[in-house]
Amino acid sequence: MVKVATTRLDRTLVARTALRLLNEVGLEGLTLRAIAAELGVKAPALYWHFKDKQALLDEMATEMFRRMAADLPAVAAPDWRDGLTAAMRGLRGHLLRYRDGAKVYSGTHFTDTGYAVTMDAHLHGLTESGFTPRTAARAWFTAYSYTIGYVIEEQSMFPVAATATGTATGAEGIDLAARAERLAAYPLAAGAGEEIFGNHEEGFESGLAAVVAGIALTVRPSDA
Repeated sequence: MVKVATTRLDRTLVARTALRLLNEVGLEGLTLRAIAAELGVKAPALYWHFKDKQALLDEMATEMFRRMAADLPAVAAPDWRDGLTAAMRGLRGHLLRYRDGAKVYSGTHFTDTGYAVTMDAHLHGLTESGFTPRTAARAWFTAYSYTIGYVIEEQSMFPVAATATGTATGAEGIDLAARAERLAAYPLAAGAGEEIFGNHEEGFESGLAAVVAGIALTVRPSDA
């Protein structure tokens, strides 16, 4: 049965529909044709709002950020380490709400300037803690890049739909015993499997702590 559109199309409606569909089909299965079918229109109707799929991904990432900003208002923590850590935890948590969420978010261009409010607040918190504007930007982008990269790998290893709470379900997992057997001639590589493919929450926290400690030592040496 073909759906019939009952609501006037706009960019926000299309982006929200695409995000909902993303959890079902993943980024590779997300096509303008599939989104149009979900909305009950023909694919050409979407081109009035988005010139191509990348333009749609930009709007999807912007909508993801709007939701994130609504849930995680920017409040400076007394200690910059705590503030930066909390911000990256929040980013990861929101990306995990969407299948392939980090891939959608990475490398896109926001379609409005709403992100600047939150970004400015976080950078202000860092500069208030002794960073220069330049080192604050470097610190933020370093932690941000780690978080995005970690979640891309995390979601690539377990390409499953996410729930509204950010908890993945139905993960196929990786057979660590079989992996270790294949790599029996390389004991260190074999043993690394548990650390790499095991507890993602613990792995993220450990890596983030290392990143923040590194920022304190190299980007803001006065904290050493």
